[in-house]
Amino acid sequence: MTRHLLFLSFLLLLIHVASAQAVKDNNGAISGTVTTSDGKPASNVTIRIERTRWGGISDEKGEFIIKNVRPGNWQLKVSAVAAVAQEKSVNVAAGETVHVEFTLNENSAQLQEIIVSSTNPNKENRIVAKMPLRNLENPQVYNTVSSEIIKQQGITNYDDVFRNIPGITRTWESTGRANDGASYFALRGFDAQPLLYNGLPGITSGNLDPADIEEIQVIKGPSGTLFGGAFYSYGGMINTITKKPYYDFGGEVGYNIGSYGLNRLTADVNALLSRKKKIAMRVNTAYHSENSFQDAGFKKSFFIAPSLAYEVNDQLSFQVMAEILNEERAVAPVFFHSDRFTPLRYKTIEGLNLNNDLSFTSNDLTMKNPRYNLQAQMMYRISEQWTSQTVISRGSIKSNGIYTYIWDDIAGDDYFDQSFQDQRQTITTTDIQQNFNGDFKIGKLRNRVLVGLDFFHRNIIDNSSGTLGGRSVTPQGDIRYYVNPETLDTTAPVSLSMAAIDNLLAGTDVSNSNISNSSYSAYFSDVLNITPGLSAMVSLRADYFDSKGEKNTKDDDFDQFALSPKFGLAYEPILNKLSVFASYMNAFINVAPRQVSDEDGSNVRVKTFKPEHANQLEYGVKANLFEDRVHATFSVYDISVSDRVYPDPANAKNVIQGGKVGSKGFELDINANPVKGFNLTAGYSHNSTKVKEGDPKDFYSEPGRAPGGQGPQDLANIWANYKIQSGKLKNFGIGVGGNYASRYKVIDNATTGDFYLPSYALLNGAISYNSQDFRTSLNVNNITNETYYIGYWSVNPQRRRNFTASFAYKF
Repeated sequence: MTRHLLFLSFLLLLIHVASAQAVKDNNGAISGTVTTSDGKPASNVTIRIERTRWGGISDEKGEFIIKNVRPGNWQLKVSAVAAVAQEKSVNVAAGETVHVEFTLNENSAQLQEIIVSSTNPNKENRIVAKMPLRNLENPQVYNTVSSEIIKQQGITNYDDVFRNIPGITRTWESTGRANDGASYFALRGFDAQPLLYNGLPGITSGNLDPADIEEIQVIKGPSGTLFGGAFYSYGGMINTITKKPYYDFGGEVGYNIGSYGLNRLTADVNALLSRKKKIAMRVNTAYHSENSFQDAGFKKSFFIAPSLAYEVNDQLSFQVMAEILNEERAVAPVFFHSDRFTPLRYKTIEGLNLNNDLSFTSNDLTMKNPRYNLQAQMMYRISEQWTSQTVISRGSIKSNGIYTYIWDDIAGDDYFDQSFQDQRQTITTTDIQQNFNGDFKIGKLRNRVLVGLDFFHRNIIDNSSGTLGGRSVTPQGDIRYYVNPETLDTTAPVSLSMAAIDNLLAGTDVSNSNISNSSYSAYFSDVLNITPGLSAMVSLRADYFDSKGEKNTKDDDFDQFALSPKFGLAYEPILNKLSVFASYMNAFINVAPRQVSDEDGSNVRVKTFKPEHANQLEYGVKANLFEDRVHATFSVYDISVSDRVYPDPANAKNVIQGGKVGSKGFELDINANPVKGFNLTAGYSHNSTKVKEGDPKDFYSEPGRAPGGQGPQDLANIWANYKIQSGKLKNFGIGVGGNYASRYKVIDNATTGDFYLPSYALLNGAISYNSQDFRTSLNVNNITNETYYIGYWSVNPQRRRNFTASFAYKF
């Protein structure tokens, strides 16, 4: 890998040297706007210069620009799946920009019917690379799910959105616990949680509400170069794009009713606040109430997200958004069926015989996760070549309530211990970024440059109780006294009431922890167009991490420095239609010091470490075919994680650094609109994750074994929806799809033995009516009533057949 990296670095250096010697040319440009027949902006419309490789895509304002066009007479063509194509002749002079305006014959509602919520996989994306890049130009893989797909599938749970993306699967639901209580996903074999909002930190310890989602992006691969190490995932990042104000009046109100007592009321209202269309405000809100499919459990939440946009002039604009969520839930404990040290008593799901209808909790034991997230952005156009983006993000999340889990504390019997903790923790984060984007030429070579600075600060205040076992249970629901695994003393089983748990935990020590840390980063990225179809990306991040640890203790302070590079090549043999790419990517996490000693307990000391790193090599093909009707990505990746800390095999009281984990696989993603009214999303992925170097006696780092939480090796997804375009059944639609997951080894260890969760295939369907003013649908999930499980060293039963009926009025 090092040789590949050095070669690519040397090649890019030569390219830059050559570019500096080139002579500046005098090409021109074509800019313009595309609107619908009712005067609204038409986004994601393709604009091409006939018989050339030049082209562009309109943005959310309907604006486009095609740069570096040679002087001459050209034929400009505008096309969209739902619109009649148009052509215009333009004359481009040297050094000048020609402005062209197109008005489509279709109105905005007609265009929206097919262009699924502005989804065009080849549109310019400003977040994945922190600069405007089309998908075909970007040597990194990312997948998106639009708000329209969410509506088609009647999704009311944020986690269900990911059934539309290959290579990612949930391993357990949100627990609400402190630090990491959001849902866990396996992404390319590694942990992932939804921790980015509009490309900025948006930490959560509970659920996220889908009411404010415009799009969800899953950015594949180690992405520390541009997003830092504070919110890491070696397999990729989950980024939620929120709805933004637009300069018109409109919106919708909706109601969902469904299985397990689901009641959900939503509203999305956009208002124009100035006559000159300079200020707009949008408010999204939702009230959600739902019970569990098990014998106990519920969720109640209220969510509101106001946002404001202000365009001062053509150069300066502001956007401000906030999200406030109050949520209370009774959460079923995660069922860990192994102590991770002794042979498993039950090695199959049939042997465990878990009663899936039992929650092992009560509605009296609740967890509250109040959360707010505030983001503000200022965009300023410095010149034709340079723009400035200043952003600030402030967030807070609390874990307030009872966290309980089930654990096989004493091996050899049929009982599993259930432990309880009263959690009282608050996490506050602040992130400030300053980004400069440039688009200019050195000689004949186009450079798109990012220069950025990033400050991130996190403060964690924890006043939680200690953790105590309260009772022992069998998978079938039998209850007995609790046995202390150290003393073997027994106590009567605690009842699942708040008063009983308060009494149980009253004697435990309360944490009085206050920890803070900060990251100071600078990053640079350049996408260099060697030819119109060949581009090279070179990026680097320098990150200084400073941990103050406990405010009252100086001994736990530490700091670390990390460099994170990224390189990529993308070649379009057919411009705007086909791209082949290859990339190297990096991510890192900071490793806290550990207290260690010699084997006899002497020479107690604090041991420091280097940051842990992940490196990925990836290559593949991206296609955008048949006039934007079919988009596909196929990629192969190899991720290697190094410098993991693990127990010293020669000294149980010491830890060493040098552990390695590898993950290999491939992914296929297809999005198609082959005919008017029909859209298709499909994907397939295969992954293999193994420990390469570690401690043969350690459950978490045994070489040759899966590290845990990697998810099923094979995943497949499909969703097809057709809306009738004419006749008596016009505006009626039908959707069908499903998901497949292969057999999943949740425990892979020589001492404990292996434990597999069975494979499963789910079938989902929908019927709908969607006109310009109304939308109603009936969605049925898990039509075949499949019994299936997810897990992370655990067994978590999932919902059987369920339905959602949705009603919405649009204005």
